[in-house]
Amino acid sequence: MGVSGGDAYLRLVSLLDEHGARYRVIDHTPEGRTEEVSRLRGNPVEQAAKCLVVMVKTGKRTKRYFLAVVPGDARVDLQGLKALAEGSYVSFASADRAEELSGSVSGTILPFSFHPDLELIVDPRVLEHEEMYFNAARLDRSLALNTQDYRDHLLRVGARVQPVAAEDSATAEK
Repeated sequence: MGVSGGDAYLRLVSLLDEHGARYRVIDHTPEGRTEEVSRLRGNPVEQAAKCLVVMVKTGKRTKRYFLAVVPGDARVDLQGLKALAEGSYVSFASADRAEELSGSVSGTILPFSFHPDLELIVDPRVLEHEEMYFNAARLDRSLALNTQDYRDHLLRVGARVQPVAAEDSATAEK
């Protein structure tokens, strides 16, 4: 069973504080849609980190789960993730499975994985700006995180940084 959103938030803040990350807490009206929450926070949507859990079947009974982090104005390249994992089928994870693996409800998924079965993969465009924005495991609270501090985290945990945003809508999420 996954952790509750409150637990995920506290775990995130503890991790960031432990490593001296530079971040700001932004409280706002509850919202989980990237475009709308970006408006509430006052950030350009391309600086938002959109976080989606994707399931790739790699065999008859085997699956891999990816936490795909893309810019807020992009879509996940599902077919690209399927090819990367050498899978036979790809889809977004069910809401229950995504929430179990991520520790928070849809619309509040963090760009951090605290579950061993959730592989973190980040599109390099997420790292282009000085700050990145995301809902912090809560619909009413976001963080603005220094992107270099996020890069440092990705290196520490061995996360993959490679293009996972779709180039066109034909291979993207719906």
